[in-house]
Amino acid sequence: MQSVWVTLYIMAVGFVSAGILSSFVQWISGKPARFELAPETFLASLVGVALGAVAGPAILMRNAWWGLKLQDRPPFWFGLSAILAGVWSLFSGTILLAIVFAV
Repeated sequence: MQSVWVTLYIMAVGFVSAGILSSFVQWISGKPARFELAPETFLASLVGVALGAVAGPAILMRNAWWGLKLQDRPPFWFGLSAILAGVWSLFSGTILLAIVFAV
C-alpha cells in the first residue's frame, strides 16, 4: 500500500511542476505553452523539447479538456489523455525528484 502512495506522490510532483512551468511560460510570453512544431532557431528547439518534456502533462490535459468541452469529443479521449498525462507525470516526477535528491 505504501508504494501506491509513493507513486501518487511522484505523479503529483510531476503534474504540479508541469502546471507551474506551463503557467510561468504563459505569464512570460502571454501565450499558453504548447507543443511547438516549427521553431525558428536551434536554441528555440532545445528549449521547446525541455519545455515539452516537463510541462507536457499540463499541456496535454489542457488540450484534452478543451477538446471535451468545446469540440464535443467523446469522453473516452479525455480518459485516455488523462492516463497518458498521469504516466508522463510519473516519469517526469521521477526524474525531477532524482535531480533534487542528487543535489
